Amino acid sequence: MENYMNPQAADGALGWNDEITKDDEFELLPEGTYDFKVESLERGYFDGSDKMSACPKADLTLIVRDPISGKEGKIFESLFLHSKSEWRLSQFFTSIGQKKKGEPLRMDWNKVPGASGRLELTINEYTSKKDGNKYKNNRVGRYLPKEIKTFTPGQF
Repeated sequence: MENYMNPQAADGALGWNDEITKDDEFELLPEGTYDFKVESLERGYFDGSDKMSACPKADLTLIVRDPISGKEGKIFESLFLHSKSEWRLSQFFTSIGQKKKGEPLRMDWNKVPGASGRLELTINEYTSKKDGNKYKNNRVGRYLPKEIKTFTPGQF
């Protein structure tokens, strides 16, 4: 059999005979309040549903670290660019420090990758449509406003 070399390997694609080393990277973190950092942003499109019409969406990968155990988790979050979810967009942009409460904001998506904020993490329990088994994953309950640190001379 011919050894097939994938010309896309530089983009992360694996060849049929490549060696693999990574184990499951999923880490379920306990519910609570965490700092997060936006690892990546992908622009996409939501085809619509019974509850919301079609619209652009931002698929985010958030990195969250448990300060006690040091364990790191990834949270996958979609933000829908729709008036029905404008409140969630406001929460997110307030959390990363781009928006101030009560003031309008023109969203600057170019500044989202690498941005950091704070969130409340929840545990979501669901039944897989594929195999009928029950699973758990982490979800963003809500984004918390960015704390503005003030400096008072002579105080710590």
